[in-house]
Amino acid sequence: LNRADLLSNPLQQFEKWFQQARTAELKEVNAMSIATVRADGMPQVRTVLLKIFDERGFVFFTNYNSAKSQEIQSNPKASILFPWLDLERQVRISGAVEKVSKVESLKYFASRPRGSQLGAWISEQSQVISSRKVLTTLLNQIKDKFKEGEVPLPDAWGGYRIIPESYEFWQGRASRLHDRFKYTKDKDHWLINRLAP
Repeated sequence: LNRADLLSNPLQQFEKWFQQARTAELKEVNAMSIATVRADGMPQVRTVLLKIFDERGFVFFTNYNSAKSQEIQSNPKASILFPWLDLERQVRISGAVEKVSKVESLKYFASRPRGSQLGAWISEQSQVISSRKVLTTLLNQIKDKFKEGEVPLPDAWGGYRIIPESYEFWQGRASRLHDRFKYTKDKDHWLINRLAP
């Protein structure tokens, strides 16, 4: 990866690599690891799915009572990582996090399969449960409750947007002399620097 190959806008560079990963038919191209920090300073990481990205940021959806949501509420910053290992590429993005509007959450929720909509109603994400039977019992109850008509958006479910402050594009090379370029936000433009591998 050479400096001359990089687009000046990191979102456009991300979109270029994202489409190349799709063309290569990588599994779950939109899977991203997201790192947040608990109130006690302990970092946490898990994988979620990117659902929307544009000039405003990178959006994923979750339960607003989940552990990750509590961590975001206490420290509204996060880092995400796209590990496209079959292409020897990864992209790391860090920035502030905000909730998306209820309208945006509703629009995406309405596009989900009905089973996923029902699942959003029954899972108290990150809470201890006694057995899987608890979930199947709750699922049967919620199926009965919403057996007719559309499934409404749960109050505790919606999206978060990561607003990038930095991007890092990593391309694997021989002898571990990888190429790394970091974009850093500077007012209304992006600075690009090569980093040592």
